[in-house]
Amino acid sequence: MNGHLWGSLSTIRVRLTAALAAALLPVLMLGVVQSAIAFHREGVALSANLGFSAQRSAAAARARLEGAEILLQTLAPGSIGFQCAQRLAQVTHRVPGYANLIRFDRSGRVACAAADVPADPVRRQRVWFQRLAAGDPLVVTREAGSTYAHEPAVLAAARAAAPDGNFDGAFSAVIPLASLQPSLNDPSLPKRAEVALVDRAGHFINTTNPQAFPALPAGWRARTHAQGSLVWYGRDVRGERRVYSAAPVIGDDVYVVLSAASPGLLSWARLNPLTAILFPLLSFVLALAAVTVVAERVVVRWIAYLQRIAALYAKGRLSVRPVQAEQMPPEIRELAETLEDMADAIVGRDASLRDSLAQKDALMREIHHRVKNNLQVISSLLNMQQRALSDPAARAAMSDTRQRITALALIYRALYQGPDLKRVDLRPFLEELTAQLVAGEMLHGPAVRTEISVDALVIDPDRLAPLALFAVEAITNAQKHAFADRGGVLTVTFHVNGEQARLEISDDGKASEQSLIASGVGRTLMTAFARQLRGQVEMIRNASGGITARLIFPTPSADAIPPAAGNQAAA
Repeated sequence: MNGHLWGSLSTIRVRLTAALAAALLPVLMLGVVQSAIAFHREGVALSANLGFSAQRSAAAARARLEGAEILLQTLAPGSIGFQCAQRLAQVTHRVPGYANLIRFDRSGRVACAAADVPADPVRRQRVWFQRLAAGDPLVVTREAGSTYAHEPAVLAAARAAAPDGNFDGAFSAVIPLASLQPSLNDPSLPKRAEVALVDRAGHFINTTNPQAFPALPAGWRARTHAQGSLVWYGRDVRGERRVYSAAPVIGDDVYVVLSAASPGLLSWARLNPLTAILFPLLSFVLALAAVTVVAERVVVRWIAYLQRIAALYAKGRLSVRPVQAEQMPPEIRELAETLEDMADAIVGRDASLRDSLAQKDALMREIHHRVKNNLQVISSLLNMQQRALSDPAARAAMSDTRQRITALALIYRALYQGPDLKRVDLRPFLEELTAQLVAGEMLHGPAVRTEISVDALVIDPDRLAPLALFAVEAITNAQKHAFADRGGVLTVTFHVNGEQARLEISDDGKASEQSLIASGVGRTLMTAFARQLRGQVEMIRNASGGITARLIFPTPSADAIPPAAGNQAAA
C-alpha cells in the first residue's frame, strides 16, 4: 500500500506540478504580502481620514455656535420692545438650526422669546447666568437648569449690557444638538459612516444608527482632550469590526463620535478582488492547470502508450510496433525507436537461442543415443561371453550384469526418444523394462505373465537409475526363485502417496523362510539402491505365498502428471 502510494506521488505529472508550484509560490506569496500591505495601508488611511472627519465635524459644530454668538450679539440691542417676539420668531424661521431665541432681563425673567419658555424661578442663580453676570461674553451649556426644547439641545447665552456697561441680562439661543451633528452626505466622511453625539459621561445623545456604536472605551474623554481627537477599533452591537473617532464639540460637555466599517482581510479582498489576491491566485491556478494538461498531452500519455507496448513485449508479442511514434515529441520518439530496436534485438537473440538450444538438444540426443548403442554393444559382448561359459554360476552372474546394462541402456533411449532430455515418464519406462526382462528369460524357461500398475510420474535420470536397477534385481530374483520351474504371475506396482512413493515387485511362487532372509549380491545391491533414493527396502511374504520386494522412498521433486498426460509426455 505504501509502495503504491509513493509510486502515485512520484509520477511525472505530480513532479512537474510540484516543481511549478514551488516556482510560482514566491509570486503568490508576493501577491499576498502586497495585499496585506495594501490592506494595512488602507486601514491606516481610513483611521486618519476618520480622525480628520471627526475634527472637521467638531469644527463645523463649533462654527455654528460661534455663528450663534454673532447672531445673539447682533440681535441683543433691539431685543426689547414692541413686536420683539414677532421679530425673534421670524429670525428662528429664517435661520435654521435654532429651536428658540430668548431675551432675559438682569433678574432672569423672560423679556421676549420666539417660542414658549419654561418657568425657572431660580434662573438667576444658575451657573451659566452667574457667569454672564460676572462678565463672560458667551456661555454654552447643556446644564441650563430647565428643558428649553423638546429634543436634546444646548443653550448659547450672550451677555447683554446696559448703556453704562452694567449687566442687563442675557440673550439666549436654544440650539438642538441634531443641528450640530454632521450630515452623512458630507463627502469628507468615509463610506457607510455613522454619526453620534455623546455627553461627557459617555451617554449617547443621538445617533444615526444605534447598533453601530457600542460602549465607549475607558479613558476616552481624557485621551480625546489630550490628543484633540481619538481613533480606536472595536466591534459594534452586531459584532462587526469598526473604526471609531471622537472629537469635542462643546468644551467638555458634548462630543461627536464617527463610526466607519473596518474591513477584515477577506472582506477587503472581496472589495478588491482583481488587484489583491484574485490575479496572483488565478495565475497560479492557470499555470498549474497548463502544466498538468501539457504534461498529460505531451509526456504522460505517450509514456503510458510505451508502457503498454513494453507490457506486450513482456508477454512475448515482440511483433507489435509503436506505430504512433511519429506523433510523439522527439525525445519520446527516440525512446520508442530504442524500444523497437530492443524488440528486434530480442527477436534476433531469441532466434539464435532457439537455434542453439535445438543444436544442443540434437547433440544431447546424439550423445544419449551413442551411449545407449555402446551399452548395447557391451550387452551383446557379455551375451557372447555368457554363451561361451560352461559354469552355471558364471553364466548367471554374466546374465545379471547384462540385464543391469540393459536397464541403463533403456534409460538413455528413453531420454533421447522422449520430448524432454532431462526427465523421463516412469510409467512407459517400467512397462518396457519389465517386458524386456521377462521376454529375455521366456526363451529359456516357462512363461511368465506380468501385471503392471504404475502411477504417472516424471522423474529425472539421477533418481531413475537406482529405481530401474532396483527393479532389475527384484525381477531377476523372482525369475530365479519363483518362476524357474513352473512360471507364474509377476506383479509390478508403483504408487505415489503424497510425500512418499512405493514400488512393489511381487511373485506368486512358494518362497521359503530362508529366501526371505537371504543376503546375496542382489539383496546387497537392492539395499544400496534404496539408500541412494533415501528410502528403505522390505522383503515380505505376500498373500499368494510368494515374495514382495518393496521400496519406499521420498517422492521425487518432479511434479506428478495426470494419467492421461503420461502417455503424451512419452509420445
